[in-house]
Amino acid sequence: MEKIFFALPGNDVLAKSLAGKCHAELGKAIIRQFPDGETYIKIESDVKNKQVILICTLDHPDKKLLPLYYLSKTSKELGAKSTCIVSPYLAYMRQDKRFEPGEGITSVYFAKLISSFADSLITIDPHLHRRNSLSEIYTIPTTVIHAADLISEWIRSNIKKPVLVGPDSESEQWVSEVADKAAAPFIILEKIRKGDEEVEISVPHLEKYKDHTPVLVDDIISTARTMIVTIGHLKKAGMKKPNCIGIHGIFANHAYSDLLTAGAEEVITCNTILHESNKIKIDEMISLSINNMQNEINKNLKK
Repeated sequence: MEKIFFALPGNDVLAKSLAGKCHAELGKAIIRQFPDGETYIKIESDVKNKQVILICTLDHPDKKLLPLYYLSKTSKELGAKSTCIVSPYLAYMRQDKRFEPGEGITSVYFAKLISSFADSLITIDPHLHRRNSLSEIYTIPTTVIHAADLISEWIRSNIKKPVLVGPDSESEQWVSEVADKAAAPFIILEKIRKGDEEVEISVPHLEKYKDHTPVLVDDIISTARTMIVTIGHLKKAGMKKPNCIGIHGIFANHAYSDLLTAGAEEVITCNTILHESNKIKIDEMISLSINNMQNEINKNLKK
């Protein structure tokens, strides 16, 4: 089945790269706002009998969701065989339980909504802390790609004698995997979160790693409070300036500049969200997943 890629606003660079790697057409569509704020959609490319791939990373998701919905629905009405959302960063994964009475479990609602208008989803390292897989809340086929190998490779190639520092006990499994593949030791912070931006932490066993370069790793860098507090502890302990690595760089408010001001040597992210810190490219992994998905579709069509 022929593929055609569409970039939602802000995703043009990644869409062009993926279309090239998949030897597929880059589709043309108009997405704009009417004066009253409503969204206008027009697909200018032929999508009939094609697999439509919608590239839309979902940071700041609320303003992106309606254009994504309209583009997927319009594609199907114009004869597309299927629509696949490629969302390197998948939003609404943190609120996966009712922490306080009256709260909405928005991860479930968001998953049901996406599942209602797309046929499949590809994403990178979603925030699965209290769930085993996306299939617990998504009813469409989902592919989860892991960036651990790429991060390990970057550390091996760029940092001499690293020690990895994980943000909390929940991160230990994937931090240990990155550390193992980077042939580096790791330590895990002991953290107590007192609010959205208030974190109390301790860094154990630092005395063993005075001659190492600390590498702070986390799946999401949002407010960066944990990393900033950790940098302060590392300074007091006489450690070298740390590198900070995140898969998804949300950088709320002034988080990126705050990290550098706090004393980070460098801040590095994967290009799941477009930012100047993008040093680790996920394009190849995503293109392989898209092609693998296509192979599975072809197998099913032959049955």
